[in-house]
Amino acid sequence: MRFYGYRRPDKTVGVRNHLLVIPSVVCANNTARRIAEQLNGAVYINHEHGCGSHYPADKSQTHRTLVGFGSNPNVGACIVVGLGCEGVKAKDVAADIAKSGKPVECIVIQEDGGTIQSVSRGLTVGRQMLEDLSYQKRQEFDLSELVLALECGGSDTTSGIAANPALGVASDLLVQAGGTSILSETSELVGAEHLLARRAVSKEVADRVLHIVHRAESWGHKQGFDMSNLAPGNRAGGLSTVEEKSLGCVHKGGKSSVQEVVEYGFRPSKKGLIIMDTPGYDIESVTGMVAGGAQVVIFTTGRGTPTGCPIAPVIKVCGNSTTSIKMKDNIDINAGVIIDGESTVQEVGKEIFQNMIDVCNGKLTKAEQLGFGDFSIYRLS
Repeated sequence: MRFYGYRRPDKTVGVRNHLLVIPSVVCANNTARRIAEQLNGAVYINHEHGCGSHYPADKSQTHRTLVGFGSNPNVGACIVVGLGCEGVKAKDVAADIAKSGKPVECIVIQEDGGTIQSVSRGLTVGRQMLEDLSYQKRQEFDLSELVLALECGGSDTTSGIAANPALGVASDLLVQAGGTSILSETSELVGAEHLLARRAVSKEVADRVLHIVHRAESWGHKQGFDMSNLAPGNRAGGLSTVEEKSLGCVHKGGKSSVQEVVEYGFRPSKKGLIIMDTPGYDIESVTGMVAGGAQVVIFTTGRGTPTGCPIAPVIKVCGNSTTSIKMKDNIDINAGVIIDGESTVQEVGKEIFQNMIDVCNGKLTKAEQLGFGDFSIYRLS
């Protein structure tokens, strides 16, 4: 099977063709928003980072994540907006995005004469970028070009029983086709890390799996946080412990071997099943995987969630039929039919896989239809 996408200068393939407006610092959010809102077809991200008060590790992570979003293959062109005195400098972010070969412009509010002048310049360059993007046509590509982000949130007992195993089938199908799937949420691997380590392709990779999980546990203990705590909604949905949740969470990765473990926001260097060290917070986790090059996200849930992403389509799979009906505006696929006895895990997995290909070919997800574009960078301190 194949899909239709946009070839980028760096040889990656996008499933969307966005003009992305990126503020390098929180102070530039409103200017970036005003530029994007006046350009039909542009999207922007809103965040609270980039000021000079960041610790070095957070500054580096913010820079890497913003560059990762601008470099993502779903972005055809990019405008970076800075203030001029920030720690994460707009010109540096723009220069690193430009290494991908795509068109990039940088606007600095203090240098370009304030907000009105900056917005005016952004509209001028943005209109030309959108015109150029409109001439680009989709081409046919092999599924090996796809990087899929696996995420779960708003979990209940049906997540681990139906939605996650079905997604695992779809993930395995993509891996078998030569593509890449990224399993995330390190804090939700606690108690199941040994199962993933057994599937590692080498002792080195197995050790990395154990290392990131134990590091997350250690960090939690130092903060006085009980890693066995669950969100109130998880408990209300019938889950009792993090370990129980983790045993369901890892099913998203199917049965494929773990090829590599990467840090937050880094691109995988291998194909197949990859683990990225992300937090358990849904939006921060998705942001990290998309910054790492994922073009599409499949998000499983039981209680329901409206979460989207500014540049990557997010497909919602719900293991609970009641939730699927109640939140039909948000849910793309009802995996609750497995529990209802109307379908099997394999059948729903194949449905998810086909839906992913349809979305890559241009079908809009419910989150895209609603215009939802959530973005949040994981802070280390």
